[in-house]
Amino acid sequence: MATLLDFRRRIRSVKNTQQITRAMKFVAAARLRRAQERALAARPYAQQIARVLRSTMARLENPQHPLLAARPVEKILVVVLTGERGLCGAFNSNILRKAVELFRANAGKKIIGLPVGKKGRDFLKKQGMEFAGEYVNVLARVEFGTVREISKIVTEAYASGEVDAVYAVFSEFKSVIAPNLAVEKLLPIESIAGEESSSAGAVQVDYIYEQPAEELLDRLLPRYVETQVLRAMLESSAAEHAARMTAMESATKNAGEVIEALTLHMNKVRQAAITREIIEIVSGASSTA
Repeated sequence: MATLLDFRRRIRSVKNTQQITRAMKFVAAARLRRAQERALAARPYAQQIARVLRSTMARLENPQHPLLAARPVEKILVVVLTGERGLCGAFNSNILRKAVELFRANAGKKIIGLPVGKKGRDFLKKQGMEFAGEYVNVLARVEFGTVREISKIVTEAYASGEVDAVYAVFSEFKSVIAPNLAVEKLLPIESIAGEESSSAGAVQVDYIYEQPAEELLDRLLPRYVETQVLRAMLESSAAEHAARMTAMESATKNAGEVIEALTLHMNKVRQAAITREIIEIVSGASSTA
């Protein structure tokens, strides 16, 4: 049976853990604020470049570009964005489960991975998947140089015919409580020309260009892919910090409940010991009377 000393040690250990989880919650909250600001700031830019690209493609009767060429899908490149560390609830496992669903939906086709994040890299490596590249420790602070490298790998692989489609699997930041798992098709670019404005009353702008539409299209399409990769990395970073903050808040609350339960049990054990000692004293006094 556990003694009072065992209970005190256990309570002290849980309190130390609670202090760690509370500190990690505050750190994640501070990082989330910065990551959320960057993710929200990138959304208008992504929307605007898509709007300009739609306008450019609308000026061409039959747009031609290697990134627009659709062909039978035999080889797929999948960019999987996960976290670098754990202690963020089911964040990493949910993304990897979504990636596995994509792999199963394309069974029989060659799958090439491009993991961004240590957890995804380790998981895909255990699966024996071929890599087109790997990036770790890049989501803590997303640099545009890294985004450009990833985009170059993706666009060159598709333009050269090494792969027939490119997907990105990541967690899109919606709110602290409710993330949104997303599987987006990066290449071929096939939905820009048919997209409509999300606002029914939005004003359609007719842009005036100095350069020919073909030249603009050649410049805009790679930049559009870069924007999509940048947005996915920023969204994933913010979603990871939100998941970690929520997980650490839950862990802190659970530690408090464990401390209360252990304290209550310790008090019961101590009260029982005191009662037993009183009974022994009274019984001894009665026997000597």
